[in-house]
Amino acid sequence: MILKQPRLERVDRRTDVTSARLTPVLLLLVVAFAACGRAKSGKHLIGFSQCNLGEPWRVAMNSQFAARAKDFPDLEVAYADAQQDNAKQVADVENFLRQRIDLLVISPNEAKPLTPIVKRVFEAKIPVIILDRAIEGNTYTTFIGADNKLIGKVAGEYITKALNGKGDIVEIQGLPGSPPARDRRDGFREAIAAFPDIHIVHDPVANWLREEAMAQMESALAAHPHIDLVYAHNDPMAAGAYLAAKAKGREGEMKFVGIDALPGLDGGIQMVADGKLSATFVYPTGGKEAVEIAEKIFKGEPVPHKIVLPTAMVTKENVAQFQQPAATR
Repeated sequence: MILKQPRLERVDRRTDVTSARLTPVLLLLVVAFAACGRAKSGKHLIGFSQCNLGEPWRVAMNSQFAARAKDFPDLEVAYADAQQDNAKQVADVENFLRQRIDLLVISPNEAKPLTPIVKRVFEAKIPVIILDRAIEGNTYTTFIGADNKLIGKVAGEYITKALNGKGDIVEIQGLPGSPPARDRRDGFREAIAAFPDIHIVHDPVANWLREEAMAQMESALAAHPHIDLVYAHNDPMAAGAYLAAKAKGREGEMKFVGIDALPGLDGGIQMVADGKLSATFVYPTGGKEAVEIAEKIFKGEPVPHKIVLPTAMVTKENVAQFQQPAATR
């Protein structure tokens, strides 16, 4: 049954005072009946706030979440795409609150601007699962993500060996206010700090996007006649850098390293297999794990405050094993 909200503009304030006074009560009843309708259905409503769907990795996260959620008939999911806009993501979460969600899953666009709304949800006794990008403080139920600083450090160690401790690097960074970009930068720079002959000659921001990385790489190519390696904070940006270098006929003079290692024809694993990337690093989305944690929460089972997902390095030497279906790995 669908309940329609009373139309206040039709109240005749001169002759129907009683109806006008009853309108707020009717509005409350509409909200109450809508909430009761969902409760009687036996479904738990999850609001999933994704920071953007412009990155293939985030599309994969949503897909993996949706696929796993199908295994639990007691779950209902409402999705929102913030489109890399902090204000929109705050509004999306506020909308979820109006929908009376039972649990929030969020991958924040940036930590600081999203912390207050996440705290508000958590303090309203609604469980919160944070995916990939942390907030400030601990006002959430569970964080799920990989160790980005460790990934950056391992990438840096690989790069120092690939360059034999000497060379000029372009580092293409993700969204500056996001913890993964900060950690992938810091871990990488810690690893190369002991090699004085390795220089970062260009370190633009491309906000995780391939097209922006192409433009930034064009500027780097124009400014630097010699580049030994490009380290990009994700595979789409590494792909953009590769395409820009290829357009100038310079892709053969440098190596390209990314992070994500998604499967598929456009993913980082295939780019390693094709020789476009020298290496990439597995960065699990946590989509499947988030559904499983949500189900445990609804069952009243204890859940950890932090879940660190494993990573792995993919190079031409081991890429074949990552091209196999996940079930056989």
